[in-house]
Amino acid sequence: MEIIALDDENAGKAMKRAVEILKRGGIVLYPTDTVYGLAVDALNRPALARLKELKGREKKKPISIIVPAVGDIEVHADFHASAKPFAERHLPGALTLVLPGRKHLPEELMLNGQVGIRIPADPFGRSVAEALGRPITATSANRAGQVTPAHARDMLRHFGQFAPYIDLIIDAGERGGGVPSTVITFIKGVPYILREGALSRAELGL
Repeated sequence: MEIIALDDENAGKAMKRAVEILKRGGIVLYPTDTVYGLAVDALNRPALARLKELKGREKKKPISIIVPAVGDIEVHADFHASAKPFAERHLPGALTLVLPGRKHLPEELMLNGQVGIRIPADPFGRSVAEALGRPITATSANRAGQVTPAHARDMLRHFGQFAPYIDLIIDAGERGGGVPSTVITFIKGVPYILREGALSRAELGL
């Protein structure tokens, strides 16, 4: 396992190292604007399987993805008119949009044909996805059912015997205090909150 303490001077180097590891099917623990996340190449099914083993997650539970910019959402999902105002107002930010996924997405990412898509305010995950040229996973860095540690230094103890699954830790200090993104979906064009997180109902106007 490799650990890189992230700062302004080495951000580019850290991003390139993360991309190298993702290209070979590895797992990267990285900072977002909410909590620490776990990244694999979201189109690499063996990597997705390793990720679910690391998290102890149910095989049928979906995994959200990160894309670099709002314009990239359409590549991987049906970016319908109801969702666009939320994306334009709140992305990049602490919001996950659940939208109908395109056929090229692995089934591990979806539930009932829907995929969660994030564009975090923190630039690191966006830069990794852009350099990789493929979406990366946006699942929180925790074992299933447990709270995500706020500090990267606590991750080894948190994951215990499963910690060796993580190939690279990008340590950016404290993150989020355990509050994940807010998740919304749309039914017949009407927005519904599936999980209220860092972005409040009031901020969404719902």
